[in-house]
Amino acid sequence: MKAYRKTFALIIALLIANIVPNKISAQDLSGNISISGAFALYPITVKWAEEFKKAHPNVKIDIQAGGAGKGITDVLSKVTDIGLVSRELNAAENKKGAYAIAVTKDAVIPTISATSPYKAVLYKKGVKKEAFNNIFITGKYKTWNTLGFKSVAPIHVYTRSDAAGAAETWASYFGKKQEDLQGVAVFGDPGLAQAVQRDPSGLGFNNIVYIYDTKTNKPTNGIVPVPIDLNNNGKLDADENFYNDIDQLIAAIVSGKYPSPPARDLYFVTSGKPKNAAVKAFIKYILTDGQKFVTEAGYIKLSKEKLTKEIGKVK
Repeated sequence: MKAYRKTFALIIALLIANIVPNKISAQDLSGNISISGAFALYPITVKWAEEFKKAHPNVKIDIQAGGAGKGITDVLSKVTDIGLVSRELNAAENKKGAYAIAVTKDAVIPTISATSPYKAVLYKKGVKKEAFNNIFITGKYKTWNTLGFKSVAPIHVYTRSDAAGAAETWASYFGKKQEDLQGVAVFGDPGLAQAVQRDPSGLGFNNIVYIYDTKTNKPTNGIVPVPIDLNNNGKLDADENFYNDIDQLIAAIVSGKYPSPPARDLYFVTSGKPKNAAVKAFIKYILTDGQKFVTEAGYIKLSKEKLTKEIGKVK
């Protein structure tokens, strides 16, 4: 029996000797990760970085919001390790080596001021896609009476001045590009929300996280969504009215009731397949444990199948 115990202890000692020295602990991972880009991804990326650094305190992560255009420019010029991009990549970007990994999903939503005198009626009628097209693209609709109101007050249209995934996605809803959008150009999602909030005759568009408070689930920042009349019948039916809180809206996006675009995937983009150990570890964390923060932050989880596919891009 003693001989057996000695042999067993020796085996355990050998196993420990062979395994422990080669194990890389969380404390051993170190390095710097620089990130810039889409306002749409900025809030959740900050949360992911905070949580990741709890397990990897020796990894420094710097994050700057500046729009999807800045994100793709910075990463392809190797100014940053990761670009935050809230739209599909184009052929030219792919040709330059842009490597996109989907990490979550959200949507672009048309918005008006919470003090808009047109709010109550818009929530009974909604706005048809064609009408939005005539406001944001053709410019044919210039006054509120074109939407059925008695008011001849001008519709003050707002758009983005920076190369923005939100603007590109909103334009793609009409089969157009960001440069085709009409309106006063404002920098950044927070700036656009503020411009609409201050103007009762204003109409713009924002990412979900700049419209809703994720703690109360209700619209915030003094702006509210403009419902889309999806079936073009001139009234907002019960199954089209899902803007009251963020949970209803996300459920509508997941089920496909809210159209895509303007719903869209959000991407981390690297210059070629990521090789930096810290960058790879951070992206893998986001696609696994980091997904538990997605819903509470106001975003939409990717399907299990899609997450598996995206993880495969990092291996």
